[in-house]
Amino acid sequence: MKLSMLGVRTIALACAAGLAVSLVDLGRARAAVALEGSAATAAASTAASTGAFAPDAAEPMPIRRITLYRSGVGMFQREGSVSGDAEISLRFNTDQINDILKSLVLLDLDGGRVESVTYSSKDPIERRLASFGVDLSDAPSAGVLLSRLRGSPVKLITGEGSVSGTIMNVEERPTVLGGGPNQPSTLVKLPWINLVTEAGVKSVNLTTVTGFELLDKKLAEELAKALGALAEYRTDNVKSVDLKLSGPAQARRVVAAYVHETPVWKNSYRLVLGDSGGDPKKQVGALQGWAIVENTTDADWTNVRLALVAGRPVSFQMDLYEPLYMQRPTVPVPMIAAAMPRAYQAMANIALQTEMAKSAGREGRRGRAPGAPPAPSAVADAASGGGGSSPFDEDSSTGLSAAEMMDYAVASATQAGQAGETFFYEVKTPITIERQRSAMIPFLTQNIPARRVSIFSLADRTEHPMRGVEITNPADGPLESRVQLLPGPISVFEGDSTTSAYAGDAQIGNIPAGDKRLLAYAVDLDVAVLVTPGGGTHVTRLRIVDGMIEQTFVRRDSMTYGFRNKDMVKGRTLIVEHPRLADWTLVEPKEASEKTASFYRFELELEPNDKPKALTVTQERVESQRLEVTNFDLPTILAFRKDGKISDAVVEAFRTIAGKRASISESERAIAQIDVKVKTIAEDQSRIRQNMQTVDRTTDLYKRYATKLNEQESELEKLTGERAAAQKQLDERRADLDSFVRALNIE
Repeated sequence: MKLSMLGVRTIALACAAGLAVSLVDLGRARAAVALEGSAATAAASTAASTGAFAPDAAEPMPIRRITLYRSGVGMFQREGSVSGDAEISLRFNTDQINDILKSLVLLDLDGGRVESVTYSSKDPIERRLASFGVDLSDAPSAGVLLSRLRGSPVKLITGEGSVSGTIMNVEERPTVLGGGPNQPSTLVKLPWINLVTEAGVKSVNLTTVTGFELLDKKLAEELAKALGALAEYRTDNVKSVDLKLSGPAQARRVVAAYVHETPVWKNSYRLVLGDSGGDPKKQVGALQGWAIVENTTDADWTNVRLALVAGRPVSFQMDLYEPLYMQRPTVPVPMIAAAMPRAYQAMANIALQTEMAKSAGREGRRGRAPGAPPAPSAVADAASGGGGSSPFDEDSSTGLSAAEMMDYAVASATQAGQAGETFFYEVKTPITIERQRSAMIPFLTQNIPARRVSIFSLADRTEHPMRGVEITNPADGPLESRVQLLPGPISVFEGDSTTSAYAGDAQIGNIPAGDKRLLAYAVDLDVAVLVTPGGGTHVTRLRIVDGMIEQTFVRRDSMTYGFRNKDMVKGRTLIVEHPRLADWTLVEPKEASEKTASFYRFELELEPNDKPKALTVTQERVESQRLEVTNFDLPTILAFRKDGKISDAVVEAFRTIAGKRASISESERAIAQIDVKVKTIAEDQSRIRQNMQTVDRTTDLYKRYATKLNEQESELEKLTGERAAAQKQLDERRADLDSFVRALNIE
């Protein structure tokens, strides 16, 4: 096997590609096995033996029903007919296998039995490559690859010829490059391979090797297989899931259902508003809904029942296809010491008795007997074409019912119940969408109440209202005729009995039956708006609670809207959306026309070219706070009494408090006066003592100073007693005020 350093992978990939093609042809031949008799089986066997695939072979289980969800998944239901023992091959894209393994439901009805569901495994490519004699799992370079082939015979091809030998090792050596005339030499590390030849060990610079040949044929085959596995891994985009069934010889129904990723189906609406002539009862719009469905698969959807579900079930992906391997610890081999001879003691004469417990067996039972298959769905239409070899008509497909799934499997010990409801649209006639094509399907056409309005909201940040319409999803009529309008864009057209023009676009959310929504689709330039904010805070009441002044005040938020309709012909029904403040009460106007979670809505009628109209919206919130009684004086309280915000009892309590405060102030003044006298005497004594230090003790002046100090000391003793009495009186008066205030609870 000769391989150049640049072409070694190319040659092997070409060989591997040929092997992959043969495997695909064989898989297609298996998929062409028909289940309608021995003749079809023999024909499929012939196709498999020749490697051909019959392009006109009938699909054994065509897609009969598709349910698309707005969560990005779809449920596909295949149906077919088999007799006796049979095998069916279903082909899926590799990226769909995980969803198939997670959600596949397979029923072999009318007495049949599912034997097994098999599919080709997908071992991790790194693990597969590591299993070959030549490990390519980490995309090694030529030097690393030759190093892994130590001990293998190889033939190296260089520019000077070829050399053969057994690989000993590959190493890096310092090699001098250059060093010619006027050129400095450079020392670099280059890879060298050491070969054991008949003449000894020969070293070859790998940078001079242009190719090599593996002389070991088995090793060369392993290299080709590893490269082939890489090519197969890249090109293996389709997988076959084989269903093995067994049962009686008569024809029986087989159903397979599964979920995999699909594009989210979308919807859009058209709303045509006619001229009602000013009569509110005739304000009706024609609503048309279109569903946008995309077939991004590689299979045609031919005569398929389609259901469009509004619900969004929880869906996730999990890798169930690729084998998972757990790392296990390496435990040393246990070593047991050899048995040694032992002398046993004599056995004691003791009787041992063992009592065995009896266990009661239980025989499993089914919860209930399987029931009969359910009747076909009432929403499915009868088939329009003729019948074929299958006992099922093209249009007779019904949804896979819960009863079939429960009756087919072993009866559960629990009883199923209704966990919730999802709304769906089911197309009444089968549809056909070719692969990689999309379709628009009209799923709704009806007249709905549509009232023309203008809408103003501060959130729009515009000087004009928006032209809009209030639509109502009707809830009258039979239950099956009520529909649910799903989120999507809506194009609005306006006109009369003869003309119609595009008016603008809007967007709607989910609208259940009986609910209504406002849609804004254009700016109403004929109506001018002026907005004036207002508000404030004022005290409403004061009372005494637990010795604290509780002050109650009202905080107001106000907004005045001024509107003028400049249209000379048409009037306006104007809806004003005003922000609804949490924990605030609407006081003006008394009631709103409508309430939402975030807004109040008020309606005004504007006549053509009428004078301006104003709307004032006021919300208020009552708040309160507690303050110390000492924060208020009697004049402030009397002012509140004059405004009627405080009672006479509170005023009388403040008069008493004021009197007690005056007594406290009197005691504080008396103490302050005593302190001033004490300070004056202390300063005079300090002066006298300084003078006495300079005067002779025998003089009359010194005696006079001593007499003065004696008199002052007597005065200080008297003042100290008076201050103690005044401080006691102050403490008593303060305690009396605190006790009086704490006991106050006056409205």
